[in-house]
Amino acid sequence: MTAILQTENLTKRYGKGRKSRLALDSLTFHVEEGDIFGFVGPNGAGKTTAIRILTTLLKPTAGEAWVGGHSVRAEPKAARRMLGYMPDFFGVYGELTVQEYLEFFAGCYYIPPRERPPLIADLLELVDLGHRREDDVDSLSRGMKQRLSLARTLIHDPQVLILDEPASGLDPRARVEIRDLLVELARMGKTIFFSTHILADVAEICTRVGIIEAGKLIAQDTLAALGLQRNTYQRTITLEVLGDPAEAERILHAIPVLNDVRPSPENDLPPGRARWEADFRGDDRALSALLSDLVEAGLPVVHFSEEQTTLEEVFMQLTQGIVS
Repeated sequence: MTAILQTENLTKRYGKGRKSRLALDSLTFHVEEGDIFGFVGPNGAGKTTAIRILTTLLKPTAGEAWVGGHSVRAEPKAARRMLGYMPDFFGVYGELTVQEYLEFFAGCYYIPPRERPPLIADLLELVDLGHRREDDVDSLSRGMKQRLSLARTLIHDPQVLILDEPASGLDPRARVEIRDLLVELARMGKTIFFSTHILADVAEICTRVGIIEAGKLIAQDTLAALGLQRNTYQRTITLEVLGDPAEAERILHAIPVLNDVRPSPENDLPPGRARWEADFRGDDRALSALLSDLVEAGLPVVHFSEEQTTLEEVFMQLTQGIVS
């Protein structure tokens, strides 16, 4: 796969001297063509600063970034042609109708007048706003305004969409609608980079994720590798067994899907029983097979339970609550 969005040691410092603030600290990541990349971090971590640099709205103090191979410092116009950018609070012209709003921006991108009607019709159908084309923008709900803003972001057919907190402030239904729309755009061949602190959005749609804290990238990988995918949360298995603890430990260490086998810290057990814990990262089918594998190995299991690590717990393990 080809990296269509890339940064190398990207650094941004606001101010000078002792009162300066380091917003980005040697940030390095890449987004491959066709990715839905979630840029995740707590408020104040540096997400918006990174996005403003990627979209050529802000110059970095040091380092470099490329969009489709074009340097945002040396070739900003070429980089902008590749991009569709939607900030977290997208200003809309409320006195215009939905149709007029998109026609205005089509003109800004020098789209010929004869090409605008079918283009706008297609975009309104894509974002499910065709029935509101004659309505004033001010009459739309926040979720509809977000979808309209996304349509305006697509009007020049960019290869890369950079979206800053696209689901922020939306109700649950509107969030689902935006997520579904992003998935559809990815199917159409767009590469999507969006910042968020809503972990459920990451689990639902992202192919890869980068986690930023205090201006530093602390993790970058697939969802499964980071334990952020809905069906591959980190799992802890707890077992109570009869007999010799040493023999139980030997059998548990021999099971390939179990890692970090350890005695349970809870010792409120009757005589002759021992409780063990182990990390398990397989899917539900592998979990179903685990118990029969343990019994076949000769382990007398009297209790077997599973505990899943939630998305929030994984995020808390990776971050420390520091803001830049």
